[in-house]
Amino acid sequence: MVFPDRAVGAVLGSAVGDALGAPFEFGLPGMFRARFPDGAGELCGGGGWDPGEATDDTQMAVLVGESLLERGELDLPDVFDRFRRWAAADPKDIGLLTERVLLGGEPWDLAAALDFRVEGRGAGNGCLMRASTSAVRFASRGRAATMEAGRRLAALTHGDEAAWEGTALLHELVRVALLGEDPLTALPETLAEVVPRHRGRWAAALAPGWRPEDATEFNGAVWPCLASAVWALRTTATLEEALAAAVDLGGDTDTVAAVTGMLAGAVHGAGAIPARWATALHVPLPGFGDRVLRADDLRTLALALAAA
Repeated sequence: MVFPDRAVGAVLGSAVGDALGAPFEFGLPGMFRARFPDGAGELCGGGGWDPGEATDDTQMAVLVGESLLERGELDLPDVFDRFRRWAAADPKDIGLLTERVLLGGEPWDLAAALDFRVEGRGAGNGCLMRASTSAVRFASRGRAATMEAGRRLAALTHGDEAAWEGTALLHELVRVALLGEDPLTALPETLAEVVPRHRGRWAAALAPGWRPEDATEFNGAVWPCLASAVWALRTTATLEEALAAAVDLGGDTDTVAAVTGMLAGAVHGAGAIPARWATALHVPLPGFGDRVLRADDLRTLALALAAA
């Protein structure tokens, strides 16, 4: 059974992580601690973001979640259409890979593969950042369905199979936490479900001894992004501590913190999210009128997905 408080924790935790990290994006390590020496932190805004404003990470997660509820199933063409409508509305932030795929004019089932064939790169972390709502929706269906949904959603925009496997791993770790179990303890059996040609690299990235300085790519790539989130969860005791550790790594801070918040929220529950963060949080939704979602809207969305 999915615990509702943990479902809300995953969705809302990812959103507050996104908003917390956004002002520090592409900054150097240590900038968060320099601004907030006590480690607590505020949704402070900056870098073009209003205090508490969520980025494309949360906007895309909302679009996935609303499609799942309105269509009653995983309707990939519908998700892609929503993504494309959003991308065409000139959001404040959108990944270069995602923008190319969504606005390139190719059909939903070919766009990512064709882009990967031309560009040779398709393992960015944009497939992880939007996974909170789908992870909640499929958690009650078991490991196989949860991981396969992650792969299929990732493949809409990311042509590299490594990104599909990373999203499948994240889906399953969240699922384990939503059931009240320890996702870190479940890592070995979860890794066993990764396709063999990618299993070794993912096992190394998620190993207990891995540290962010071991990364061989910028944390905008799928491997160090998920590995950093797991590291932050593993080395801290609270959601606030995990998010502070994630943002303080620098680099792609909004997405690393969004993934960290997703995991830590699923583990610690919605009650671990400070009220000061939830109050400030807001999620504009370009391309869909003047909609701006607040924390209560995300709670409602998460509970509906868990119940579905």
